[in-house]
Amino acid sequence: MASRLVQGQEGETGGRLADPPISYPIIPAGEQTVWADVSPLIASACNDLQDGQLIHGENFSLFAAMSALEIMDPKMDAGVEKCGYYSIEEAIENNVAPVPLSLNPTLDVQRVIDVIDHLFSCEATWYKGHTLAQTVFSCIYLLRIERTSSHALLHSYCRIMRATCNAVISVVSDSRTHEEEDLFTMAYGLPLKGEGDEKCLSILNSVEETISRQLRACKAQSLKKKQLEDIEPLQSNPDLEEGYCRALLCRLRFRKHYYLVLTSMKKPQGKGLELARKHVASCLSELTHITKSQEFLRALSYGFHQDDIQSSTTASGCRPIGFDASLNNRFSAPTPPRATHILSWKEAVSYFQKLLSDLDFVCSLNTDLVLDDVFCFIVQFQKPQPDLVARAHLQILLIQDGKLYGKEFFHDIISRELGLPELTKGKEHQKNEFIVQLGQLIINLLKILCANTAWQRRKLGKILQDWSVLSLQLEIAFKREIGETLNVMVDENMSTKVSKHLLRWTEERTYWIASRFLMLGFELELYSPYDYCMVYWFMYLVFMKLLEKIQLQTAANNENSQRKGKKKKDHGKDQIRDASFSSSTLLIHCYICLSEGLAMILAALRNESKAFHMVGPFNGEEERFIQHFDLLLKAHVPEHATYYLFKESTGHARISSIIKDNCFREAQKIITSLRGSYAGNSDKLIELQQLEQVAERNRVALSVIDQIGARDPSLTVSFEFTHHPHFAIAVIKRS
Repeated sequence: MASRLVQGQEGETGGRLADPPISYPIIPAGEQTVWADVSPLIASACNDLQDGQLIHGENFSLFAAMSALEIMDPKMDAGVEKCGYYSIEEAIENNVAPVPLSLNPTLDVQRVIDVIDHLFSCEATWYKGHTLAQTVFSCIYLLRIERTSSHALLHSYCRIMRATCNAVISVVSDSRTHEEEDLFTMAYGLPLKGEGDEKCLSILNSVEETISRQLRACKAQSLKKKQLEDIEPLQSNPDLEEGYCRALLCRLRFRKHYYLVLTSMKKPQGKGLELARKHVASCLSELTHITKSQEFLRALSYGFHQDDIQSSTTASGCRPIGFDASLNNRFSAPTPPRATHILSWKEAVSYFQKLLSDLDFVCSLNTDLVLDDVFCFIVQFQKPQPDLVARAHLQILLIQDGKLYGKEFFHDIISRELGLPELTKGKEHQKNEFIVQLGQLIINLLKILCANTAWQRRKLGKILQDWSVLSLQLEIAFKREIGETLNVMVDENMSTKVSKHLLRWTEERTYWIASRFLMLGFELELYSPYDYCMVYWFMYLVFMKLLEKIQLQTAANNENSQRKGKKKKDHGKDQIRDASFSSSTLLIHCYICLSEGLAMILAALRNESKAFHMVGPFNGEEERFIQHFDLLLKAHVPEHATYYLFKESTGHARISSIIKDNCFREAQKIITSLRGSYAGNSDKLIELQQLEQVAERNRVALSVIDQIGARDPSLTVSFEFTHHPHFAIAVIKRS
């Protein structure tokens, strides 16, 4: 391909010059455009041109060739091969999507269930990052939904399916998290909205009620009597009626409750969260019934089965009718068609179970949480790696109209957290440029924390620059105001207090961002075992500074409380806040002990047994240090952290000295004292259990290495993350 895109001029390709371009008469402006057949020209050029030459206009360049599409290349030309049908009308004329789906009523019901199941698999595939056009809207019934109006069951499902797609795209677009999966919201002109879609629930409820009545009639064993009255059976086989009714009802109810989850979660200020949780529970219950229906449907399967029953996109294992993924290929976008592998039906069920679990976690958010607790909530939410849809809903919930939960402006929240009541009495804080800037930085930080892990880490590294610059500006302002205060020999004025508290508050969040940035590197597997020593050393420095800033802020808040004299009610709140601060500081102290212990073990092994030394022709250790921490070093987080300081700090580490000052034993003591503080927090208790395992195993490993001797050639030490995602355990083997 590249050879055809080289300019055919002497001196560039070494070949002969292309013939001068043929001039055609210019059509005067205002006249009707006339299309000319250039096939003879192209045929003549094909016979005359040699390899490495091409016909091009005067404004064509090699730069333009980088974005050129090569005609007749299957990977670049969407229309080169005829796969499927060229238009929806052609597919309909060839009876690809008949209505009804079969003249046999039993077969018609079975095929409708297959269409529903395949749409279910397509929807999960779309959520995983594929295009809407090649997944859900590969269904011809959705593309021409008006054709299904005579089929009440299929029509009601298609309508709510279309409304669901529109609701999901709306949430993801509003949150702007789709920048990471930018194909997600591309609609390609598909019919996402239609007249009467707002009535999709009432239409579905009507169909559901009809099938429910039929199921009740089956249960009452009075089917024949009911048929004579007003209930028309779904299909012609009475023995299968109950099974088909159950299979359809659980699918319709799942779709209804899922749509209600989406609409409830969009209500402002989190007012629909409790209702959404009820619908999530209903969805999970219906998913269980859907799974149970597989045995019944598989036993009655008809027609053509899919090649592999395990990868089947339907519960019955049959191929659904009414789908053609190639229809939208050439209309999707000005890019080559993407290969789309539709998730199997079982994979789709598992996907929705996880998605609903993630949405339920979002709905469990207490909208009275303070800012630091919100950060912890998001970190906990991100642990199972939720997909785009759940993350978009969390972001929409957190940030509404520039307010937290849509209730309170961020500059008001920051002013309250500074612990200066006199600041929040008036409106002066709204005019403080630093508080306004911090409010915007917090909004950006919340959006970043709701992104996927890789995007999140990259953006956290970049936003550190903004936080560092603001900290520097606050420090300069504080020093200037302190100088002015000393000159006039008066007490600390309000402006100086605000600058001092803002500086501490900003620095604390800056180091929290840095710690999150470093720990995400483990989740993304960005560090090799050769890097663990420097990473844990850097984490030790960051956690130390974070602990220092938290203690300074806590001390300042306590000082303000004592000066002002709190009411009993406010004093109780302060005690709760202080208790949470003490538990969080102890947990960070535990992180410090584990980071220091791991860094020293790795350093001692490097010094005594020459293990974990990276030997290679490419990057040396200093280059890798800069590559891993470049964004932190540019932001001066922490200050004076350099590769030479790292070498100096770890160059004299020995196993014998680490044994005397055992950081892992200290970590175990802290964990024991923390259990009471986190008695009602199951997530924290699980983490404490994990940290205790890390501390205990590394303490034992350190003792074994000391007994055997680090220099013993039969000793092999490796590090694994079997108990905690960020803190490794040493695994010892002897050959």
